[in-house]
Amino acid sequence: MPSGPVKFLALGDSYTIGEGVDPDERWPVQLAATMRARGIAIAQPHIIAKSGWSTDELLAAIDNEAAQGEIEPPYALTSLQIGVNNQYRGRSVDDFRAEFCVLLDLALAFAGGEPSHVLVLSIPDWGVTPFAQSAGRDRDQVAREIDLYNAAAESVCRSRGVHWVDITDLTRHPDHSQWLVADGLHPSADMYRLWVERIARALP
Repeated sequence: MPSGPVKFLALGDSYTIGEGVDPDERWPVQLAATMRARGIAIAQPHIIAKSGWSTDELLAAIDNEAAQGEIEPPYALTSLQIGVNNQYRGRSVDDFRAEFCVLLDLALAFAGGEPSHVLVLSIPDWGVTPFAQSAGRDRDQVAREIDLYNAAAESVCRSRGVHWVDITDLTRHPDHSQWLVADGLHPSADMYRLWVERIARALP
């Protein structure tokens, strides 16, 4: 990454916006702080994310911000993490893959066409959470579907040459007391910290 001041665009859903944690505990914000500690001058991330968004809703939000001139490429780092709400709503992997391809190509364009400046995170496994248990969801089925979604996303990322960071195994932790916020679903600041440690190792 460049040594001078750089811009960071983070695209996603509740995991990117950090549902249930303070703004400075969101993983993109934690990552920016980590990069600064490594001597890289990076701005606070511009986050386009909202709890509940699926791929089509993120695409619509990006179109809206672009139309208003809120997106100002090129970005030295662009991240993407999306798909959990597609899976939650029972949408097909094929539909997810098609829209994910569009989103990833947009992320690449925002990064000036530089694959090394694009970072994609896998989808966490929410099926292990107390929320899923109370909702009567089949833990094994959720895990299988999450794995299929992640395999599709990873394949696209490999074909584009962007950074793929698999954090799903971290979310399959048997003890949830430290790793989730009060809603019993979304990651805590401590869990996001583990994500950032893995992301930082993946970046040059």
